[in-house]
Amino acid sequence: MRSIALARALIVISVASVALLSLCYGDFVPLGQSFGHWLPWRGAWVHGSALLLLAAGAGLCFSRTAVPSALALCSYQAAFAVICALPVLSQPLGVGAWYGFCEALAPLIGAWILYALLRGQSGRAQAPITGARAMRTAQVLFGLSCVFYGWSHFAYAGYTATFVPSWLPGRLGFAYLTGLGHVAAGIGLVVGVLPRLAATLEAAMMSLFGLLVWVPSFFAQPTPAWATPAQTRWSELVVTFVLAAAAWVIAISLGNRSWGFRARP
Repeated sequence: MRSIALARALIVISVASVALLSLCYGDFVPLGQSFGHWLPWRGAWVHGSALLLLAAGAGLCFSRTAVPSALALCSYQAAFAVICALPVLSQPLGVGAWYGFCEALAPLIGAWILYALLRGQSGRAQAPITGARAMRTAQVLFGLSCVFYGWSHFAYAGYTATFVPSWLPGRLGFAYLTGLGHVAAGIGLVVGVLPRLAATLEAAMMSLFGLLVWVPSFFAQPTPAWATPAQTRWSELVVTFVLAAAAWVIAISLGNRSWGFRARP
């Protein structure tokens, strides 16, 4: 199916982007996380994980190795999400702790759903993590993450408004509007009301964030304070693409659902 091929391509590009950025800067992506600072031989872990991602991405490009590569990617992303959840235990009310965890959860969900799609396409029997209930769980988890993204827009509206392009009027209003969009899409996925439309609009909005916020930051003179140094710009652009790719994969997985309120026959 073309939709599954598109989902696979999006994950391959996102995985390769993360790996190449890690190799270039010798750090984990996204930046600003405490992940790995306690690790001995941290540089070896950074480069080893990047090479693992590149290998998994390359494996996804071939039919024979796509399914095991997707499973390997799921395992890697699951381990990364668990480690990124540790700050939540120490700061359960900290927005930064939850934000890092949600950013780690999105690629896990994208890889999870891709694995289910590829396994079904190959004609293999469904596993417990690829059945209908498991897919529904993945969609709900992503929806909850979207609700959190929206809440953070409201909690830090003033800071979020600084990311809105200066040529747009009412920058604070856009901060609230995009926050509301995140919340609405998340609720749609969690409750199951117009989930295909909700996932598609969320994916489109995340893609626009990259195109309207982070891409122009490379050419802005002077460079905005929130886009310095260059490593931050590249990291945030890659993370935005990873989140958008996960959202697009979820929208693709909902291809059997109607755009309206009636289920497709």
